[in-house]
Amino acid sequence: MTIDAKGVYYRELNEQIRAAIAGGETEIVLDNVNGQRYIGDGVQGKAKITINGVPGNDLAAFMDGPTLVVNGNAQDGVANTMNEGKIVVNGNAGDVLGYGMRGGKLYIKGDVGYRVGIHMKGYKENMPVVIAGGTAGDFFGEYMAGGVLVLLGMGREEGAPLVGDYLGTGMHGGSIYIRGEVDIRNCGAEVGILDLDDKDMKELSGYVREFCEDTGHDFDEVMSGKFIKLYPKSSRPYGRLYAY
Repeated sequence: MTIDAKGVYYRELNEQIRAAIAGGETEIVLDNVNGQRYIGDGVQGKAKITINGVPGNDLAAFMDGPTLVVNGNAQDGVANTMNEGKIVVNGNAGDVLGYGMRGGKLYIKGDVGYRVGIHMKGYKENMPVVIAGGTAGDFFGEYMAGGVLVLLGMGREEGAPLVGDYLGTGMHGGSIYIRGEVDIRNCGAEVGILDLDDKDMKELSGYVREFCEDTGHDFDEVMSGKFIKLYPKSSRPYGRLYAY
């Protein structure tokens, strides 16, 4: 099923998508998307939605199962508190991606903005995974409580920063994998830096292989780079700051 979103108000577009899924559609293509918000929000099931254009804020918030493929860039708030499913963005994406994300996968081919993975957490057996193929801004992994964040730095111009300041600030769970080097002075005081062991490499390579299949990056080229792992040094980094 194909829906032409040109000039369609976001509420009407989302009503059409929900009606199509409720009617049994499993493959939906949205053409001419231009900033319509909330696409895929709260949608359940196994439908695949292909978005040709640039969706607006809060793409796939609270989504529980579907697959979204964006053939373009995405704005802010992608995968906000998402529970299950997959999002592939074949371009760049904005700020606050994966906020409170509880499960599913978010793969961005290019660069991402600020506060990616903030408050990201696992939920029961769910393991949220966010991979950005390019660079990231400040507060990457801020207050992270669970899941996996990966930053690859592919296509970065010489001298351009890989990631911003306050990396992992307040982190108290999960793992952050970075392809490249970071200065510990740019990290939050709550994180440590390690080289990867065999278990880490097995976990990482599985996610990266799927990411490359979905976004067109070369798996061997990606994995030829050196990775480091950021981990939380405490599960309660601010426990002594408060009186009870």
